[in-house]
Amino acid sequence: MSHAKKGKVTDIGELTEIAKKIRISILHMLTRSGSGHTGGSLSAVDVAVAIYFSKMNFDPGNPGWEGRDRFILSKGHAAPLLYAVMAEAGYFPAETLDYLRRVESPLQGHPCCRKLPGVEVSTGSLGQGLSVANGMALGLRLDNNPARVYCIMGDGEVQEGQIWEAAMTAAHYKIDNLCAVVDSNELQIDGPVEEVMGIQPLHDKWEAFGWHTISIDGHDMEEILKALDEAERVKGRPTVIIANTTKGRGVSFFEDKAEYHGVTPTEDEFHAAVKEISNG
Repeated sequence: MSHAKKGKVTDIGELTEIAKKIRISILHMLTRSGSGHTGGSLSAVDVAVAIYFSKMNFDPGNPGWEGRDRFILSKGHAAPLLYAVMAEAGYFPAETLDYLRRVESPLQGHPCCRKLPGVEVSTGSLGQGLSVANGMALGLRLDNNPARVYCIMGDGEVQEGQIWEAAMTAAHYKIDNLCAVVDSNELQIDGPVEEVMGIQPLHDKWEAFGWHTISIDGHDMEEILKALDEAERVKGRPTVIIANTTKGRGVSFFEDKAEYHGVTPTEDEFHAAVKEISNG
């Protein structure tokens, strides 16, 4: 029995429309708060939408339900993405999105599990999410719990050594109830990832670390769904999906611009962006 409030969505058109709504919610939050991360929140929307609305089992009315699948946003600065998805999934009223980064708001600048039920772990210190995902997945296995763990990392985050320690651990212990995703938008706050600290060949590296590795267009909903299905079928080793994405995806004047990593839209940019997304 699925505990997802709205059931599993498999129609690509419907998932695409949800992704548009999520992008607009992200921009609304960021514009209203005047603080936060635009580019990396927008780049991972399609993958996050597919995971939450097509794959995961969860119950917004009972966030601690033991049978739930777990989602970890390791790149915690993309918190507006997680909040927009959670609101759409029914964890809290959409009006709460107006309070991003406010004092005492449950929607802090990085996800906080002590303030917002449904957030599995507080993230934001880059490099730690995959280790936590390993622990959760191993714990589920020890409990004979069939739930799965999903973890989204940034490609700049993959420069962190702890990621590769966690990668070795997951392969060593054959953690096949774990699916990691690298949001590979090729930009980080200081510029192109390959100029700051090169990580290529990324696909070959994950394969060499013992992972089943799938490279996809991270904005093609059909490819995303196929990759997630494939990950579920793999036994005996963890799976990583390298999602090749565009920073700021959906808004032409934000796309592929490192300066919009941590800059929020102006009011004029917000209205122009909403119009572009709606007509896209």
